[in-house]
Amino acid sequence: MNGVGKGRILAKDLTADKVKARPKGKNPVRICDTTFRDGHQSTLATRMLTEDMERMAPEMNKCGFYSMEVWGGATFDVPHRFLGEDPWDRPRKLKKLMPDTPLQMLLRGQNLVAYRNHPDDLVDAFVKQAVEIGIDIFRVFDAVNDERNHKRAARAIKKAGRHYQAAICYSLTQPRMGGPVYNLEYYIKKALIFQDMGADSVCIKDQAGLISPYDAYELIKALKESLRVPVELHTHYTSGQASMSVLKAIEAGVDIVDTALSPFALRSSQPPVEPLVVALYGTDRDTGLDIEQLSKCGQMVEQLAPKYRDFLDTSAMSVIDTGVLVHQIPGGMTTNLVSQLRQANALDKLDEVRAETARTRAELGYPPLVTPTSQIVGVQAVQNVLIGRYKMTTKETKDYCYGLYGRPPAPIDENIQKMVLKGYERGEEPIKGRAADMLEPELQKAKEESKEFARDIQDVVTYALFPTTGARFLKYKYGIDKTPPDDWKPPRAPKTLEQVKKEDELIAKAKAGKLVEKSEKVVPEKGPGVRTFNVFIEGEYYEVDVEAVGGSPTVSVSPRASAVAPQPAPSTITEAPRKVEEKKSPPAAVAEGTKVVAPMPGMIIRYLVRVGDKIKAGDPLLILEAMKMQNNVPAPVDGVVKAINFGPGASVHTNDVLAVIA
Repeated sequence: MNGVGKGRILAKDLTADKVKARPKGKNPVRICDTTFRDGHQSTLATRMLTEDMERMAPEMNKCGFYSMEVWGGATFDVPHRFLGEDPWDRPRKLKKLMPDTPLQMLLRGQNLVAYRNHPDDLVDAFVKQAVEIGIDIFRVFDAVNDERNHKRAARAIKKAGRHYQAAICYSLTQPRMGGPVYNLEYYIKKALIFQDMGADSVCIKDQAGLISPYDAYELIKALKESLRVPVELHTHYTSGQASMSVLKAIEAGVDIVDTALSPFALRSSQPPVEPLVVALYGTDRDTGLDIEQLSKCGQMVEQLAPKYRDFLDTSAMSVIDTGVLVHQIPGGMTTNLVSQLRQANALDKLDEVRAETARTRAELGYPPLVTPTSQIVGVQAVQNVLIGRYKMTTKETKDYCYGLYGRPPAPIDENIQKMVLKGYERGEEPIKGRAADMLEPELQKAKEESKEFARDIQDVVTYALFPTTGARFLKYKYGIDKTPPDDWKPPRAPKTLEQVKKEDELIAKAKAGKLVEKSEKVVPEKGPGVRTFNVFIEGEYYEVDVEAVGGSPTVSVSPRASAVAPQPAPSTITEAPRKVEEKKSPPAAVAEGTKVVAPMPGMIIRYLVRVGDKIKAGDPLLILEAMKMQNNVPAPVDGVVKAINFGPGASVHTNDVLAVIA
């Protein structure tokens, strides 16, 4: 970049009138907007509703972005798991509302949008359907930067005539770029491999916000000198360096950078677009974007934001986390760790979990902390802290150590690997080849298993990627199940703006001292004269018990023409009105014996035993999904299964009794 004084209109000559009509720079920086994907994934646990995106889409289409990232990552999982939305609908709807803006998605290589490597037939089917619903640019990455995990997806994307962007996950083993693993030569070598594989562009994907400004300059400059294809930088604000690093990358010649509208920027998200646009005024890299239009879109986000505030991490005053320079945990992972520890009533252990994450990561070969390895390392670290080091290992940790996620950047600790793979169903000797070559085709099997509730190939793929939550969603979508899951309601799903308004009114009254705590009174025993009434108030249903005191009750019936209603006899309500809600309480364990309790919050995938089965200590009883990773819960004692207290798909809390053994 030639800098200030080299643009077509100098910054000092840009009056308020001229700003709006100024031309782009000679070599304008192109902007990929992440508001509809990584922006809310990193700040609000991916909870933004499609209907809110639809309200904004026509105005976003006017911004002139190079592309908009709207899909992939967690935006396939969360909509069907927590929002009650079909994830395939979102790009389809947005494509109609934003016809001038290329739509982009994040694809986890052989993992697609889930948390394990999938067979090639499923990769082909997913990419084909993604193209059909409107995805133009596929950013493909692999969690361990194993290029072999790109090959099948890249081939399917190129076959469909779409843009294949190869992303390299940026990571460190020390505070700055260098060291034995993540040095300049590592990144250049990977980029050249991807270019030879047919990548249309290469992206440095800095998911944890670790890249420092001068490292960004050195890396982007070297990539531009080595590659023929465009280079993009994706970083996060987590450490507070992102805007500085983006500016230095622009000076080094980067072609595209990722930003978000300011309400969904900063924190663990991307840098805000608005100040970057102004910073480049009067340079040859001027974006040409209209700051007023961007601000208009930002205000639309602000109007919608209150309904999502419960998902915003407010556990610290600072909007950046300089600790990431030590623990290297990316924003989305931090959000999930906070959420899971809060559910486990163990938020006080966050610092301990962060330290354990660094230790676990080193033992597992220094994988970049990006989905799904961030979940694998993060969940294992949480379990190591809450339960004991490697006393419980997830299915995914075992698969990783076996080689089903690819080749790690550094060797796995041999002692840990042997411990994890002891008794592993596939074998105790890890594989060396391409992971997907070990996998049998799954698409036809998924079609057979889902024929009761899948209506088309997109339904089948949803089920294949997420068998438990996918089946639950599809059964409700097609009316097989009538009751929406509790996961689709607050606090796991967003509130409505009306609910937020009522909440704010109550808070305001409390702060003003208008909510007075009532003195406790001794509740008398219910007498024989208690009568139960159904009371309906503004659509709400209450059940109220009423008992007359101080004499016999009288009933007066007034004529229709009466203008004044008669006063009822004095009465005392012996119980406060209670709102009747459908609630699924954990079943009580009535059988006597050893109780098997949930070690952490999660969801039951399936039980592996039946009531009456004889088992030995250590035998797996059930599979519990926690933090999107699957855990075998073992039997603590020998005995016979006397009770099974939940069913597949049930949500459980820490210490809920899952089964009883006697």
